[in-house]
Amino acid sequence: MSNVKMLGRFEAGDQGTRHVFPLSVYWEDTDAGGIVYYANYLKFTERARTDMLRGLGINQQAMMEEDGANFVVRACEIEYLKPARMEDELEIVTSVTDLRGASLRMAQNIYRGGELLVETKVRVACLDREGKPQRLSSAINDKFNAILGDSALHAKTLAREE
Repeated sequence: MSNVKMLGRFEAGDQGTRHVFPLSVYWEDTDAGGIVYYANYLKFTERARTDMLRGLGINQQAMMEEDGANFVVRACEIEYLKPARMEDELEIVTSVTDLRGASLRMAQNIYRGGELLVETKVRVACLDREGKPQRLSSAINDKFNAILGDSALHAKTLAREE
């Protein structure tokens, strides 16, 4: 297991436990007008998903080396509502919305303060070394199930483990 520290935090809510990832917008994230370049929002959500996995105790490198399993984005839907700008402080809020045998769906919304800027829906698949679907291990499945639905106790446990 990696000793990499999670940057975000878990919060319990009515719809289950969600992961909140803080992010600052830098010059390199923007276009010539100082607005975040549209493709960079996908990078932001990728960072947030990786941080959430770390917080759940899922080490992707070990998963690949030991189990031959790898998470890949199968589909992504994104809607840009308002632009983020250089120096903005953002939060990427990730919720697992559906769990299947070899895939999961997540909602990832990007906020500035309480203002919703970007909505994404992501489907992530678990693949084996040959690129074929592979069922999630029971340990990983249990970790995702713990944050689905009403799971305030799990969020408190995760916060204590940090």
